[in-house]
Amino acid sequence: MNAVAPATETRVLSYAEAIREAMAIALERDPTVVLMGEDIGVYGGAFQVTLDLVDRFGTDRVIDTPISELGGAGVAVGAALTGLKPIFEFQFSDFAALAMEQIVNQAAKLRYMLGGEAAVPVVFRMPAGSGTGAAAQHSQSLEAWFGHVPGLKVIQPSTPEDAKGMLLAALDDPDPVLIFEHKLLYKMKGDVPEGHYITPIGKAAIRRPGSQLTIVASSIMVHRALEAAETLAAEGAEIEVIDLRSIRPVDHETIIASVRKTGRLLVVYEGVKSYGVGAEISAMIAESDAFDFLDAPILRLGGAESPIPYNPELEKAAVPQVDTIIAAARRLVRREV
Repeated sequence: MNAVAPATETRVLSYAEAIREAMAIALERDPTVVLMGEDIGVYGGAFQVTLDLVDRFGTDRVIDTPISELGGAGVAVGAALTGLKPIFEFQFSDFAALAMEQIVNQAAKLRYMLGGEAAVPVVFRMPAGSGTGAAAQHSQSLEAWFGHVPGLKVIQPSTPEDAKGMLLAALDDPDPVLIFEHKLLYKMKGDVPEGHYITPIGKAAIRRPGSQLTIVASSIMVHRALEAAETLAAEGAEIEVIDLRSIRPVDHETIIASVRKTGRLLVVYEGVKSYGVGAEISAMIAESDAFDFLDAPILRLGGAESPIPYNPELEKAAVPQVDTIIAAARRLVRREV
């Protein structure tokens, strides 16, 4: 794995621009890197993330695939087995359901089944989440599905800096990595270091320190949790916000240390509440010595037990928002559980 590069000058880039820059750096540095996906060439991808990359690197490196997620993902897995490092873009993460055979039964298992003699260094980019009015079949948060599968790594960068650094880290990984990119984050801007650097997979980030409550969040929920924490700070509540960043593997140490300190835990995530990321984090705390430090029950704040509605007001109501995070945090801090 490449060493982490020292920090250099930063510029302000959007989340989408940071991802594009990471892919361009990878294509320039490594001739085995190829991009694959539907409409990623001249069209620039469903969310315009790949834009001019086909002009810069040509159709041998930026490859438009037929409208078949099963076929395209299968080609990407096969290419990884033969020595390439494919980055395969799904137009929507929901469409990965059509490629479960290739991701779950092939990519995730082949290195294990071949005794470690082969690697599968494929990266799947997954535009995910609600908020764009794309309705039930184009708005899901399915990271917990894939987090259940040994052999896969599943990440959710929440900032432009991490979107770039974690994609570059994924390309150095011998295992398949799924990057869930929330669609509402593509236009978000932030400081991004120049050049090549790595943001480690499996390491959470403390985005705001606090002493009374730990909020563990991922993806866009990190930003909503930070906004909620700012509001609660005016009420005297000191909230610690942890950006999970990596769904599999999970950074147990950072979360456990925070809960030991604060004595309370709220897990916020967009996926359906049942059987989700929140359940895994809650069970991890219950099975650790941090459980003895809890002053209140753990709360999970996840998506509704429903497909994502098309109606914009119902769509908002189906996933956690800033006001619902504030209400849940108040209950915990005041022990009104």
